[in-house]
Amino acid sequence: MKEIMLHLARCNGCLSCAVACAIEHSESKTLLGAVLENSKPRLSVEPFLDRAAPVMCRHCTEPACVDACMAGAMQRDEATGLVTNEGPGQQCVGCWMCVMACPYGAIIQETVPEKKALKCDRCPGREIPACVQACPNAALVFEEPGRFAAEIRRGSLVGLTASGPTEQGRG
Repeated sequence: MKEIMLHLARCNGCLSCAVACAIEHSESKTLLGAVLENSKPRLSVEPFLDRAAPVMCRHCTEPACVDACMAGAMQRDEATGLVTNEGPGQQCVGCWMCVMACPYGAIIQETVPEKKALKCDRCPGREIPACVQACPNAALVFEEPGRFAAEIRRGSLVGLTASGPTEQGRG
């Protein structure tokens, strides 16, 4: 199952992901419309060490937000792996228990027009989430975690071979 993965070194904090998210979740699907509708992104970009990084729902296998949701609105779809509070029979009451339970701080409080927890839904109906598609540096990618990890390993090996073996440890 594909996940939104982050190449931290590539993120420059441009907020393109947040803007694309707000546009995607607006009714108009336009930048101007998103601004006029006060459409909020379902992710945040936070300072991290000397750079920035987008923070979004990880759609945990055992989501604490689902366990904490007193209204039963937050649910995990076993077929897709998506954790969401939007769908038939899922009425968020804005109690913020999910906000407190999420270990990643990935759930955002919406208070206008109604109290509701907002979180990444991976843009239903899109093949690639809007945040990933908008990222100008390919910091966000949408792929299988195993494939992402393999790419990271290959990159680290290239780094090792480029600098050559050290003389230490060669006896």
